[in-house]
Amino acid sequence: MRVTFLGTGSAMPTGERYQTGIVVTDDETGRHLLVDCGSGVLHRLQQSGVGYESISSVLLTHHHLDHVADLLPLLKARWLAGEEHLEVVGPTGTKSLVDDLLDVHDYLQGRMDLRVREVGAHEFEVAGFEVEGYETRHSLPCLAYRFGDAFTFSGDSEAFTGLANFADGCDVLAHDCSFPDDVDVDNHPTPTQLGEALDGSGADIDTVFLTHLYPHTEGRHEEMLESIGSVYDGDVRFADDLRTIEL
Repeated sequence: MRVTFLGTGSAMPTGERYQTGIVVTDDETGRHLLVDCGSGVLHRLQQSGVGYESISSVLLTHHHLDHVADLLPLLKARWLAGEEHLEVVGPTGTKSLVDDLLDVHDYLQGRMDLRVREVGAHEFEVAGFEVEGYETRHSLPCLAYRFGDAFTFSGDSEAFTGLANFADGCDVLAHDCSFPDDVDVDNHPTPTQLGEALDGSGADIDTVFLTHLYPHTEGRHEEMLESIGSVYDGDVRFADDLRTIEL
């Protein structure tokens, strides 16, 4: 399995980090699954070498704009390229989201075989991947996703031991760490909060990658790693756009 970070930024652009998007690839089958589809992800798909033509399934963590903004641009690009199918999977409300978007851009209705499916905090299959969902703590209903013992993606969430435990035994956890410690924030964690949750859980995770980074974090990466390291002694790194991890 390979995981490619397409967008590691947030709703506030930095010019270096696009909004949230991750591609999970099964090297044996060649299948790709796009997890979240924020603004800029369509461009990163081309830069990554995966390409939008290879993405027939999208898995959404939640419905904030910085996670869904390129969803209809993806549909349109696939239609114009002659592709015939797109599956969109996500938490409760995903069907209403897609229906509402198509009401606004009604010329895209019926252009391809579009299938929408809603999932929850349970096991399911998508694009040939066995996935488990877990409810996070965010301002909208949001799911974290686990891909066996290889990879867990937190989605957007405060840090808490339950989410860390959800990733127990995984090679990689990609976790929201939106702001440095001096920012007072809800629905996202600061480094110390994340470190405390990871340490308090006792979860065995090989590597934690920090993502969903606001501009406030620029120039402060070492400081943030020190904050986490003061309470948690695991391997923690920053994710970057177009970084690929082999699992």
